[in-house]
Amino acid sequence: MVSSTLTPEKRDRRVWMRGFWIILTGGLVYLLFARNIAPGTVSTLVLRSVGGKPLFIVPDLVLPSFVSIVVLSAIVLMVGVSHLFVPRLAQSKRAIWAVVGLTLAAFVLWATKGQSMNVTGLLRLTIVQAVPILLGAFSGLICERSGVINMAIEGEMLTGALVSVMVSSATGSLLAGLVAGMVAGGLLAWVHAVLSIRYQVNQIVSSMVINIFAAGITSFISIRFLLQNAHLNMAGIFPDTKLPVISRLPIVGPILFNQNIFLYIAVALLFLLNGLLFRTRWGLRTRLVGEHPEAADTLGIDVRRHRYVAVVLGGMIAGLAGVSLTLGSVGRFDRLMTSGRGYIGLAAMIFGNWRPFGALGASLLFGFSSTLQSKLSILQVPIPSQFLLMAPYVATMVVLAGVVGKVTAPAADGRPYEGRK
Repeated sequence: MVSSTLTPEKRDRRVWMRGFWIILTGGLVYLLFARNIAPGTVSTLVLRSVGGKPLFIVPDLVLPSFVSIVVLSAIVLMVGVSHLFVPRLAQSKRAIWAVVGLTLAAFVLWATKGQSMNVTGLLRLTIVQAVPILLGAFSGLICERSGVINMAIEGEMLTGALVSVMVSSATGSLLAGLVAGMVAGGLLAWVHAVLSIRYQVNQIVSSMVINIFAAGITSFISIRFLLQNAHLNMAGIFPDTKLPVISRLPIVGPILFNQNIFLYIAVALLFLLNGLLFRTRWGLRTRLVGEHPEAADTLGIDVRRHRYVAVVLGGMIAGLAGVSLTLGSVGRFDRLMTSGRGYIGLAAMIFGNWRPFGALGASLLFGFSSTLQSKLSILQVPIPSQFLLMAPYVATMVVLAGVVGKVTAPAADGRPYEGRK
């Protein structure tokens, strides 16, 4: 959360350092993945969907492993060299995204050498894994655009997950569980708002207190009540919604148009939040409150009210993210089942530069790394399982290490506002 104002010398140094790291990545892609591949080895990428009848069959993609990885390595090297000498490329994040994509592609080809992988299934599970992270990123985005740091997303997700299962199991209604989970997340966010806005408690401290409280109370309820009352932990899940015709399209059909309702809610929120924040008066005022609350107050905007609304809305979306883990996937609650997704959502928000579509790209990256580790364990890739389980969190650290300082947080983010004297 550092200002993006850089002197020309620092900017040039950063461009050269980034170009150096891209070139180094290209070399590592060759050294780690291309070497020791036997001649004639091929990687088979299965493009057919599992189940259903597609409109037409797409043949599998069979690629020579060594040659393909060498080509990808060469492209990464060319991107790095171009990054040093093409100013427009150096100012764009597209080069970083391209390098990430090419490196992941080389890794997949190396992992599937002499074997096959269903890419359609991999991408479909990537979407499933990305949805709660994306919703968590949306939660943090709304809060921080109004100037309030909300690191309590993890606790709000966990509480929403528990409440949704218990209410849905007790009432027999999945919709009631969904609403209850969102309300639970909103109530915890309201507590955070009162502490950080009214009483001006340090926002990070307030967030961590809520996370610790949520982890403790949900674990207590799970052990003390759900184990003895199993009927309160059997909620069921929302069925997949198959859109007519387009769900039968090869590759994209099962990935995007035969998914759980939470994907469609996340996509709707993506466009809704982008429109609200950047196309409406409410969004303009919310962003002004997060950038310059003194100026907003001078114009007659109620700074505290806008922050309260933004934080509670963010909490409800975080609760929805928790519901997607239970009613959208397993239909039951397990202790600490969020597994850090709230924090990963915050990382996605930062990587996305506090913008909905940027958060989408980062969430897909984290979802892909989480899905890939389970696929690689099936392929018996010679990587210790402990390292595979670390993949999503390593990706988070790499992204933050490479991006923090290159993006700009709202100017008043985390700064309490007392009002005009």
